[in-house]
Amino acid sequence: MIQLRSTTKVALIGTGFVGSSYAFSLLNQGVVNELVLIDVNKEKAQGEASDLNHGLPFSSAMKIWAGTYQDCHDADIVVITAGANQAPGETRLDLIDKNIKIFKSIVGEVMASGFDGIFLVATNPVDILSYATWKFSGLPSERVIGSGTILDTARFRYLLGQYFSIDPRNVHAYIIGEHGDTELPVWSHTSIGSRPIQKCIKNKPEMPQELDRLFINVRDAAYQIINRKGATYYGIAMGLVRLTKAILGDENSVLTVSTLLNGYYGLQDIYIGVPAIINRNGIREIVELELAEDEAAKLQHSANVLKQAMQPYF
Repeated sequence: MIQLRSTTKVALIGTGFVGSSYAFSLLNQGVVNELVLIDVNKEKAQGEASDLNHGLPFSSAMKIWAGTYQDCHDADIVVITAGANQAPGETRLDLIDKNIKIFKSIVGEVMASGFDGIFLVATNPVDILSYATWKFSGLPSERVIGSGTILDTARFRYLLGQYFSIDPRNVHAYIIGEHGDTELPVWSHTSIGSRPIQKCIKNKPEMPQELDRLFINVRDAAYQIINRKGATYYGIAMGLVRLTKAILGDENSVLTVSTLLNGYYGLQDIYIGVPAIINRNGIREIVELELAEDEAAKLQHSANVLKQAMQPYF
């Protein structure tokens, strides 16, 4: 068990769009006491640290600086957002070769510092890179967490809330599987304002087709945003802060993250997005939903696609 300390410290590796948005969200929400920014472009990290520090008079007390991998040694969480970004026309799986090499170097440097905390991985393809981080680090799998489908689930709940005119915080729904083209909605466990969605669409024959279109918009949201503004970063940054709060606050919250499955959902030796209980020790427990037959088949397909993609590397 990780020992609680009075100081909470996050080491952020990568100060690009996602990393800097995450750092800004941490500052705004007052989640940690210390934040160290690490980037291969040291001047970029220094610039981001200075900019964030200039906001401290408007925020809670926090120590922010640009540092090195050695600063990871006493971090509670190391968050990795570094790596090659998804370009227009690319899928997340197209990034494997470039980012596996980057991650082997990053994780090796972090572990050489004496780090013994929790990894949060956001770089794509997040499921495969979370698996790589687990393998390269040698840490227990419960302490290597990928952002998984936390953002997809948030998009899903937002669009369902819009469709049914319900606050998305009162929509309970999950996207599981690969954070990518083979992800799937779990309609069998979707409720709108505490009512099962099957009751909401009863006697409304047009709704199933409309909800299918809604899911397609969830699945393809990143492509749409990338085509319009070049990258996605605000949503995933907020998702990473939510995970950080769940860990440091020992919340035992259920969030859809990428985690190692060995037996759950009939899958073996794979990181993939599923609901899990998150607390101060990382993954406390995987939540195994009772899936409909077609949902189980789609999850198996999603896992097979990931397995095939990672086969040349592991």
